[in-house]
Amino acid sequence: MTAPAAVLPPSLPGLDPAWSRTVAVADATGAKHTWHVLDNGVADPVGTLLCVHGNPTWSYLWRRLLAAAPPGWRVVAPDHLGMGFSDRLPAPRSLRERVADLGDLTAALGVTGPVVTVGHDWGGVISLGWALEHRDQLRGVVLANTAVAMPEGDLGPVLIRMAHAPGVRAAVTVGTPVFVRATTALSRPALPADVRDAFAAPYGSPDRRRAVGDFVADIPFSPGHPSRPVQEAIAEGIRGLDVPALLLWGPRDPVFGERYLTDLRGRLPHARLHRYEGASHLLPEDAPQYADAVAQWVGDLTGERPVPARPAATGDAARRLWSALDERAGDDSAAVVEVGGATVTWSALAARVRHLAAGLAAVGVRPGQRVALLVEPSADLTAAVYAVWRAGAVVVVADKGLGFAGMRRALRSAGVDAVIGSRTGLAAARAMGLPGLRVAAGRTRRRTPPSLDDLEAVGRSAPLPAECGLDDDCAVLFTSGATGPAKGVVYTHRQAAAQIDLVRAAYDLTPADRLVAAFAPFALLGPALGIGSAVPDVDVTAPGSLTAAALADAAAAVEATVVFASPAALRRVVATAGDLTDARRAALQRVRLLMSAGAPVPAALLRSLRTVLPASDAHTPYGMTEALPVADVSLAGIETAGEGDGVCVGAPLPGVEVRISPLSADGRADGPLTGSPGTTGEVCVRAAHVKDRYDALWALERAATRDPGWHRTGDVGHLDAEGRLWIEGRLQHVVTTAAGPVTPVGIEQRVERLGGVSAAAAVGVGPAGAQVVVVVVVPSGGRRPVRRSRLRLAGPDLADAVRSAAGTDVAAVLTAPALPVDIRHQSKVDRGEVARRAARALDGARARHR
Repeated sequence: MTAPAAVLPPSLPGLDPAWSRTVAVADATGAKHTWHVLDNGVADPVGTLLCVHGNPTWSYLWRRLLAAAPPGWRVVAPDHLGMGFSDRLPAPRSLRERVADLGDLTAALGVTGPVVTVGHDWGGVISLGWALEHRDQLRGVVLANTAVAMPEGDLGPVLIRMAHAPGVRAAVTVGTPVFVRATTALSRPALPADVRDAFAAPYGSPDRRRAVGDFVADIPFSPGHPSRPVQEAIAEGIRGLDVPALLLWGPRDPVFGERYLTDLRGRLPHARLHRYEGASHLLPEDAPQYADAVAQWVGDLTGERPVPARPAATGDAARRLWSALDERAGDDSAAVVEVGGATVTWSALAARVRHLAAGLAAVGVRPGQRVALLVEPSADLTAAVYAVWRAGAVVVVADKGLGFAGMRRALRSAGVDAVIGSRTGLAAARAMGLPGLRVAAGRTRRRTPPSLDDLEAVGRSAPLPAECGLDDDCAVLFTSGATGPAKGVVYTHRQAAAQIDLVRAAYDLTPADRLVAAFAPFALLGPALGIGSAVPDVDVTAPGSLTAAALADAAAAVEATVVFASPAALRRVVATAGDLTDARRAALQRVRLLMSAGAPVPAALLRSLRTVLPASDAHTPYGMTEALPVADVSLAGIETAGEGDGVCVGAPLPGVEVRISPLSADGRADGPLTGSPGTTGEVCVRAAHVKDRYDALWALERAATRDPGWHRTGDVGHLDAEGRLWIEGRLQHVVTTAAGPVTPVGIEQRVERLGGVSAAAAVGVGPAGAQVVVVVVVPSGGRRPVRRSRLRLAGPDLADAVRSAAGTDVAAVLTAPALPVDIRHQSKVDRGEVARRAARALDGARARHR
């Protein structure tokens, strides 16, 4: 007997009761059933979003998408029959019946198209079944943490199989609310109790949960399952869908892991993808911003978004990243000098790259495939990078500075097809669960996996692959993770070549120059620039471990004329300069150019380096992984600019355009791009060498390029009357006070000029729009507190001095023994973490004084 639909409880968090309605619909047998539907009720819509939930959720899952609906779009989110607040049925519904039921409902609701289906969990395959049967109405598909098939060799999600087991299903899915409650417990971060109660509201008794168990029973794990042919037909059918597709994914999902995402991408290769790092299975709950992303994507479907032409590069358009290697193939001078002094000549490096490229192709590495490089800075790493490029594949670089967890997250998100690694690197690849071919760097006693030497031997008699196209991908480079999870940045060969040309021209680099780079990724550019290079003996996870002696030894080995190092590394070099011998000092006196980047570089640090690198012209290129360099300033230029509200990073380089998107009163950068001097806002860049796109981050890429042709950097700053760019902080670190936005860097610089202060961070504490400025200082020469992480209220004299110097109202001054910084550069202050610690410290101080 059919049980009637239940009444929707009042006051469910975030749910507008005006959206709730019921509709009676006849199924294929003529029987009528009452559906519960959330419907925003747009009349004469330009299109409809058909949102299909999974098991054991209900239409409540889509409440944010109803609230964020694109203008003119109707949003319809039904509860499956037997689920949510729809009728309970006397018998289970199969996958075929559920697809048909959905079609009956849309017909009854007058949905005629265009339709974008939106599916989550097992609602994904049902929504795709509807899509295949209504192609004439279909405009696009959106899928979130779902699966349409079990990848080859896969037995299905472990958690679902456990619930599917005989004797377990009835108990955990029907007899008790364990399955219902466990699903919402998967969320990261944890859901509020009232939201979890809202999801459980339709399933308060075994009778109300019967369809939850039926849904699990209908999952076609085995080939003989009645729903298996329908599921397989849908899985194969979507390969022919030629409509736009968007995949939204929570990587921490214990139900649908990476293999299901890989399978979906193989079936919908044209789909856009955004991974919400940190999100789990219930993505619409874990990443509420998904709703705005879907609305933006749907809006793009109905509008013509211009695709602007990129600025033309100024160099030789025919040059490739390996062109300098080919040109110097007969040169027996040093191309790479390893730590310890081992030298690889240009001729040897050129030959090895050609042979390795042929060997990679011979063992199955194909153009466009992605190759992770887990090799310590060395000649092996350099040869591997250029060989992968020459083979037409894509290098994926996520250095150890991200830490193991950060590297795992980054490399898994990149979808690598092969790994080249040292013994340690290959062990890490196993621990990370990376798929694909393995190649060992260095000597190995085992025959498997093959080594670089093995591939080189194969490549001597194998054909060299054809050159890839200039607009093919060449690299996925991961950001430092200093302002959130590391982001994959994709470059094409054309963009990378434009970067090489700009660096060469901006710094007058010639084949006579030789480079020492304390930051390994920059050292990899040496062969492309046609200059010899070396990496000093330094731990890449601790750039502050670089000593003056190590820098001098590397400079002597390669007879360096150029040095590139982060501010943290250079501080340590200055601190250990007293250990230099005369011979080491002589090696450093040959350096004509010093470059430092990764964080603001104080002029005082550059001045102090004159005692170590007396002949060098100190420059601080400004840029980011997405576009480097953008601007440049010398020490002389910094001194000419003088003090200002921020860090002067100089004028944009030739071919680089910079504009500012002004800040609104609430701290958002939503103003039209301008070059007007003195306007503070988000820095936007346009140039031939700007990255192609963010990898697997569609929503971020869309936001960063919402002004077509321009990249929004996330940095906040202004241009001065001379056209110089000043950086005032990061957009997410802008303090939104009641009086308007306040940027942090100028405050920090003024405070750091006080005697007795070695570092400072200005942060916002409190709710957005009503934040107050809090300054955390690191006193110089003071006794460290026993608890290193604890912040304390500053004494009255220091607090008064900071308030006087800050140039803005400061609500509180705290002291700390140190400021948290990023791992890669050990220079970028994590203001987000400082703000969290400051808020806790102030809450504790208030509690003690009550």
